Amino acid sequence: MTPQNPLLDFSDVPLFDCILPEHVSPAVDALLVDAQAALEKVTASDFPASWNGISAVLDVATEKLGRAWGAVSHLNSVADTPELRAAYNAALPIITEFYTRLGADKALYAKYKAIDVSTLNAEQKQAHKNAMRNFVLSGAELIGVAKERFTKIQEQQAELSQKFSENALDATDAFAYYASESDLAGVPQDVAETARELAKTEGKDGYKLTLKMPCYLPVMQFAVSSALREILYRAYITRASDQAPAEFSKFDNSEVISEILALRLEESKLLGYNNFGEVSVVAKMAKSPDEVITFLRDLARRARPFAEQDVADLRAFAAEHLNLKDPQPWDFPYIAEKLKEERYAFSEQEVKQYFTAPKVLAGLFKIIETLFEVAIHKDEAPVWNPGVQFFRIERAGQLVGQFYLDQPARTGKRGGAWMDDVRARWLRPDTGQLQTPVAHLVCNFADGVGGKPALLTHDDVTTLFHEFGHGLHHMLTQINERDVSGISGVEWDAVELPSQFMENFCWEWDVLRHMTAHVDTGESLPRTLFDKMLLAKNFQAGMQTLRQVEFSLFDMLLHTSHNPTGDMMALLNEVRAEVAVIKAPPYSRTAHTFSHIFSGGYAAGYYSYKWAEVLSADAYAAFEEALKQGIPQVETGRKYRETILEAGGGRPAMESFKAFRGREPSIDALLRHQGMA
Repeated sequence: MTPQNPLLDFSDVPLFDCILPEHVSPAVDALLVDAQAALEKVTASDFPASWNGISAVLDVATEKLGRAWGAVSHLNSVADTPELRAAYNAALPIITEFYTRLGADKALYAKYKAIDVSTLNAEQKQAHKNAMRNFVLSGAELIGVAKERFTKIQEQQAELSQKFSENALDATDAFAYYASESDLAGVPQDVAETARELAKTEGKDGYKLTLKMPCYLPVMQFAVSSALREILYRAYITRASDQAPAEFSKFDNSEVISEILALRLEESKLLGYNNFGEVSVVAKMAKSPDEVITFLRDLARRARPFAEQDVADLRAFAAEHLNLKDPQPWDFPYIAEKLKEERYAFSEQEVKQYFTAPKVLAGLFKIIETLFEVAIHKDEAPVWNPGVQFFRIERAGQLVGQFYLDQPARTGKRGGAWMDDVRARWLRPDTGQLQTPVAHLVCNFADGVGGKPALLTHDDVTTLFHEFGHGLHHMLTQINERDVSGISGVEWDAVELPSQFMENFCWEWDVLRHMTAHVDTGESLPRTLFDKMLLAKNFQAGMQTLRQVEFSLFDMLLHTSHNPTGDMMALLNEVRAEVAVIKAPPYSRTAHTFSHIFSGGYAAGYYSYKWAEVLSADAYAAFEEALKQGIPQVETGRKYRETILEAGGGRPAMESFKAFRGREPSIDALLRHQGMA
């Protein structure tokens, strides 16, 4: 083990500015040797069945492996290069094989079984309970051929998920449309300027349009040309599919999806379950796939009248004001934007001028500092791109946690937004020292143009608050046991509670006014404009709810009743016929880039977003009720922090929720918040 390899330096945060593709293989090899030796040591017959003893040897070794591999995986997501991708893909099967073997190791399972649970504290008991469940789900009770096959399935799934992700990224990056100035009528100036700069850097005329969100979405919302919108729309919804142009056929995910689904079903059968949906809910709040399906269909039933009214309004407006008698799917974002402007007398573009990225960040920090009694300061750490910032969170002068913030969209960076952990809070059994948590917060916002700060849409602001909710859950935990600290060990359908909870503050005047400054004048967002935004808050809430239900229901049915050898599109079309209020064109292949369920850990779990929305709306209602009673927000914030955020995965999510609210969650707050009560 040579100290020159930055992936082997665990003295502090990862040395992101020094990590090169050639470091990956030697580091992984060295850390796997250590982890394997640790496994052999703790599973030896003379090693005591002690939680702390096992942790001091095995968890210390696997944590280092996890941190190093986490740094590589992160770079693979945010700074993809052919060399790094090759190094990552070469190491992935080896890493997967080790963790699969570790999760199913019979001797280790027996050692955990032999631990005297009465000697454990509450956190350790919860971690032990989770571990026993995970052993079973990882195939620890399988023997012989079944076990070998299970291991092979895990390796194949890891490779296929990575392939899915690469295809989706490459298909997005590969598309470009060079538009003329006349094509871009209606497109916001900052978007057009960015597109012109992109074309210029390639030595081309015109404006380079891409499928990255900061470009795609404003074109769909504002471009007057229906023909231009159709070009981008078709390219977007056929990415990585059999419907994409022939030159992009190498990115087709059709076969990858079929293989992933077949492997998941086979895995489920080996474990004694009927389907992957049943496997998925074992570690979730929901008790069965049927409970999830019933919840989604009930939500669809309640939202449908509102969604149908939304569509009727759009069609009537399009016919009357835009001369669009038969609007197509690519027309609806444009119609919606125009209707919103007409009905509420403002546009997203107008609002965007007030949300400069630095000001938004300062406002976000202020609400976090006030609500959760912490201080956030700029900090220093090695980063992978000059646009990345690093911060620390303190309480009473003591370090609580740190985080990286990577906001701008760029080539080689996976789309979307996410939070990931760099390291967890852990009372380390090897040193006795408390390790503080570190998080990644990643977005894909448009960069600043012409020396001006980046401008965020209100949706971008909401996304930022959302990811920070996850980050706070990870960083403010007071749990000392790594496996249940922060977001670790939290049921997957409850993990979105803190993220969605934070979104509510994006609609509070006292919060928003502190985080706005017009890009040219520096003026705060006018109250009149905010009031219009508030009136428009639930604009198309019915349609949006049904869209999420469509994704969630498709995901759960895909993993419960669908035969992987059959046509997935037939199921998707059935779900659309049941739920959707705008008919998708026959060439639509949105499932082919549905990264959440094919490469992002949400398989048979996408419903978690809607499920957690119920929890978060109900949790936020506590703040609304307290304000009416004259209870200061900081007091309610403290209770929320102590019962939800600090508790992490140290107890079941329902217990944490009841500790905060005094009862089980109710759907009423969600329907009220979305104007569907």
